[in-house]
This record gives sequence, C-alpha cells and structure tokens, in this order.
Amino acid sequence: MDQLEYAFIKREVLRLTGVDLNYYKAPQVQRRLRTHLLRSGHTTWRKFFHAAQDDPVVLGKLKDYLTINVSSFFRDPKKFAYLRESIVPELMHGHSKLRVWSAGCSRGHEPYSLAIMLAEVTGPYRRHQILATDIDQSALKWARAGGPYPAEDVENVPPTLLSRYFKVQEDGYWVAENVRRWITFRHHNLLADPFESGLDLIICRNVVIYFTAEVKKQLYNHFHDALRPGGVLFVGGTEIVPQASNIGFESAGFSFYRRNGAEHRLSK
Repeated sequence: MDQLEYAFIKREVLRLTGVDLNYYKAPQVQRRLRTHLLRSGHTTWRKFFHAAQDDPVVLGKLKDYLTINVSSFFRDPKKFAYLRESIVPELMHGHSKLRVWSAGCSRGHEPYSLAIMLAEVTGPYRRHQILATDIDQSALKWARAGGPYPAEDVENVPPTLLSRYFKVQEDGYWVAENVRRWITFRHHNLLADPFESGLDLIICRNVVIYFTAEVKKQLYNHFHDALRPGGVLFVGGTEIVPQASNIGFESAGFSFYRRNGAEHRLSK
C-alpha cells in the first residue's frame, strides 16, 4: 500500500465513518485494511467505497473492524482481583460512592464487569456513578442491550456471579436488567470530545496502544487531569504509561497508575 493510496483511504474512511486514521499507527491499520478489503470481495478501495457509501451495514462493519471491538468479561482475572482487593478499598476511603469512567468500552464487557465487582464489594444498593463510552455506535447499542454474549465471553465469570447477574437464552448470555441500569452508556470520541473531571477511577484498556506516540501522550495527560488527586488509571496488561512521573502519575501496581496529590491509605 503506497502513501498515495493510503492517503485516499484515510480521507474516505474519515468522510464516511468519522474515524480519523491519522491518529493510529500506520503499519497496524494498513494490515487490517488489507485484510478487510480481501474479505469484502472487492478488488480495489475505490470499488469498495463506491459500493459502501450508500450501505450503512457495510460501513458499520468497516468501522467495527477498524476500532477493534474484542473483549470479554473480567478479562485478565488477576488484575480484576487486584482492583477488587487493593484499589477499590483505597478509593472508597472517605468516599461513599465512586465516579468511574470506562473509556473505549466497546460492547460493555469491562463496565459490566466493574459494576458486578462493585456490587459484590460494596453492596448492590450503593449507587456508584459508572460512565461507559465508545466511538462505535453499534458497539454501544449492543452494550446498552446487555447482549447477547457468546459463551467464550463469560468464561472468566465465576459460576456464582454468572447465575446472579446473567440470564441464559438461546442466542447467548444477557446481562441482568438491574445491572444494566447501573451504567450510563454514551458516545464519545477520545480524540475530539472533552473529558469529565473529578473521577475516582478510569479504565481504558487496550485502546491507547493503537494510537501514535504523540496521541498517547495527549490522552494520558487528559486522563490525569480527569482524575481527582489520588484517583487511579487502569490500563491494559501490555501497556505502560511513558514518563508517568512527568505527567503526575505514580505506580499503584502493575497496570495501575495513581494521580499524585493526595494521601492514600486502605480503609480500616
């Protein structure tokens, strides 16, 4: 894929889907683009865009493929155990409820996992504020509906939690209605829309890794500013915030970064 062709593809993708590929790492995006064109059955991108411009289903599949909606409930169980046993008790000290943001929530696996975990730790009647956002409207529609999720998506859910918070139907697993009410799902573009402030916990896992180094730096600065002093950023297992101390973060455990500026100690 030469630079001229890639420039044309980026322009058309932005025009038709609103996704700006300039913010993403070119080699990864180009590999995904080549695979998608091959699967589409079209021989050139011009033919693909001509056929797709009036077909929202085709465009939706392209956007979904580019934004990489892959996840599962309680993905990386050891990290969620650390979140439950160490981070949440610390954040709850002096706070009756938490303000949490799941950024890049995809189809809802992580915010639902968090809601279930908080219900188990602090009780189902503690009304934490959980905001879950994504740029992909089709993924948000799925998340708001609470399913259906295939069996492999719930493999890490303990049987007791699976029976308590999910319903099984012919087409898969569905999150229970009361759990769905605990979360506010909203469309949000990390690269263009404003961030909230005063948050206790931000979960953004396996999203920032696809962006360029400059965009990563900007996003981590924005996440820092969105947290309250002592608030925590939870990132993916392979992610490291570069020059975290210069931004104003300190380590709170592997994959966890705490915003400086407040005393932190576990609740007694």
